[in-house]
Amino acid sequence: MNRSHTEQKSGSYSIVSSTAHTRLAGCWLVTARVAWLALVIPSLGLFIVGLPAYYAQIQRACVDPTTCNIAFALTAKGLRAFAALGVSASSYAAFLTVFWVIIVAIWSGIGFLIFWRRSDDGMALLAAFFLVVFNITYPGLSATVLSIAYPVLALPVVLMGFFGQISLTLFLLLFPSGWLVPRWTGLIIPLVIVQAVSMGVPITSPLSANNWPGWLNALLAFTIYGAIIGSQVYRYRQVSTSVQRQQTKWVAFAIITVATGFLVFGLLFTALFPALSQPDTPYMLITLVYPLLLLLLPVSVGIGILRYQLWDIDIIINRTLVYGLLTAFVVGIYVLVVGYLGAVFHSNGNLLISLIATGLVAVAFQPLRDLLQRGVNRLLYGLRDEPYVVLTGLGQRLKTTLDPDAVLSTIVETVREALKLSYAAIEVKEGAALALAASAGTPPVKEALRLPLVHQGELVGTLLIAPRGRDDELTPADLHLLNDLTHQIGVAVHTVRLTGDLRALTGDLQRSREHLVTAREEERRRLRRDLHDGLGPMLSAIMLKVGLVRTLYQRDTAATETLLIQLESEIELVIGDIRRLVYNLRPPALDELGLIGAVREYTARLGSEAQANNPALKVTVDAPASLPALPAAVEVAAYRIVQEAVTNVIRHAHAQTCQVRLLADNTLQLEVHDDGIGIEEARPAGVGLASMRERAQELGGTFTIRKAQPCGTQITACLPLMDSTRTSVRV
Repeated sequence: MNRSHTEQKSGSYSIVSSTAHTRLAGCWLVTARVAWLALVIPSLGLFIVGLPAYYAQIQRACVDPTTCNIAFALTAKGLRAFAALGVSASSYAAFLTVFWVIIVAIWSGIGFLIFWRRSDDGMALLAAFFLVVFNITYPGLSATVLSIAYPVLALPVVLMGFFGQISLTLFLLLFPSGWLVPRWTGLIIPLVIVQAVSMGVPITSPLSANNWPGWLNALLAFTIYGAIIGSQVYRYRQVSTSVQRQQTKWVAFAIITVATGFLVFGLLFTALFPALSQPDTPYMLITLVYPLLLLLLPVSVGIGILRYQLWDIDIIINRTLVYGLLTAFVVGIYVLVVGYLGAVFHSNGNLLISLIATGLVAVAFQPLRDLLQRGVNRLLYGLRDEPYVVLTGLGQRLKTTLDPDAVLSTIVETVREALKLSYAAIEVKEGAALALAASAGTPPVKEALRLPLVHQGELVGTLLIAPRGRDDELTPADLHLLNDLTHQIGVAVHTVRLTGDLRALTGDLQRSREHLVTAREEERRRLRRDLHDGLGPMLSAIMLKVGLVRTLYQRDTAATETLLIQLESEIELVIGDIRRLVYNLRPPALDELGLIGAVREYTARLGSEAQANNPALKVTVDAPASLPALPAAVEVAAYRIVQEAVTNVIRHAHAQTCQVRLLADNTLQLEVHDDGIGIEEARPAGVGLASMRERAQELGGTFTIRKAQPCGTQITACLPLMDSTRTSVRV
């Protein structure tokens, strides 16, 4: 369904179509206008022509159900009651005739105005039709009297009454888009037709609603108007645009106000003051309040279709609720006080009691009004006018929230509930991007309002807000409260971020500890294997040969000498293995020469050995004359990284130069740069690269490797020096 809207300015009116699908053009427009006039003009003519007959009938006493069904018709008893008050039958009839002319003029005037301004829109034509025809053909008015006087007009009057009744119900069912939403509401159209027929036929007909059981009329009305209310609620919340919602608010405001007025006055007339509703008495004129209340409907329909943008319906609804409830409470307090004091003092009509009741009402008026205003504001807008309550409630809910992961969820739920928003969410800054951390409600179709969350000048996140209804706008009061809330929410988001960072650090620490334990156990396993498989068998062999030498050294001198020579060689091998084990634990060159000297010695020796395969290769070391005292773990890690890097250059780079740089400040920075073929970007890291990166990260440092320009590879490692108590976890 296309719900696009167009706006046209003409004179002082802002004309907004309900929907593009209800626009009429060409032959359809001409046909609709002609049909509208063909039905409205005869109906209006019947009303006007029937006015003299109505005037004459009201002066006569009604004698049967048909004549007594005429609006405000009196029996002979009623005429005598009015005459006793000095009101003649002609004056009574003239008053009612003028009254109905004024009522019909207002209804029909608004209907013709809509027809004149909006006859190119199908929904507007339907509204204009029911505003004119519904009232002038309502049973009991002049058209009904005319059909009694001239039975030949009975069928046209019944048909016009049928069209008037069904047009009102269809308008309420289709407004404002002109379509059945949801589609199942089309199932009640047959019931609408039945109701229109029952209301339009003469009262003597078996089909008249007056001859049906009361429960059947109630069931029919409940089904029809219950479906209408349900469809309008669904349409308003799920389908309507902001334009259609404003139009719906006007009509809904009128219907609810009229229904409430009917209920209140009905209660007054039937329960509290039944004498006011007695037929054939002058009090019955008080019931003229009903058609006066109904004037709200055409006025609201006209505003909703033609000029809905000129006034804020939400403010009108707010004030109506406040002062309507205030009136009800004031009347109730007055009646209760007067009734109670009258019963206590056994006095009715006592002026003092009335004065006391009036004084109590005057004292309670302003506090009661303020209380009702706050209650209505809370009902319509949530707690936007009570920021302290919102902040206190948010603090209480956060106090009971033990899980840090639930803090942001609690915040968005509280904000959404407090302001009755459709959606609220928080995005937390992670690096340069924002990530959704918590949300409540249904995400809006269009972009949500984004409010920055700042803590001590730093952007820590964003609060996303969607208004109460789709296409609605947040008021300045809403924005003011949200601006106050963002400061508190910013602190909470910052705390949550710190908690997350602490968890990450804790996790890294746990992993480091696990890695330390694993590395230590792996080193112990290697040492055990070397000692068991290498030194152990060799020392056992040496011991056996020493025993053999002791046996042979006097009998066979030559054999003894040979064994001693073998023992000497094996002892040299054992010493070599021991040196290798010690070297693997910590290179001796570090203790003998220091880090710079060890690096120079190692690169010089390795460079000399590499001359055989690559005579052009030159390995240099660029380092200060001395370095500050370095932690043992840093020295070992730096030396091992240089070893691995230089070895990789000699084996794989095909370079002519390799430069090693060392620099110490708060960190030890080392760099190995060559001019070889360079490392491939997509090449997976081998064991050597992984080992260098692990050595740097174990000490809290960094390791990077990249392709140098214009050629070669550059390895950079940065090792922290601040904690001299750290020990190596890898050798």
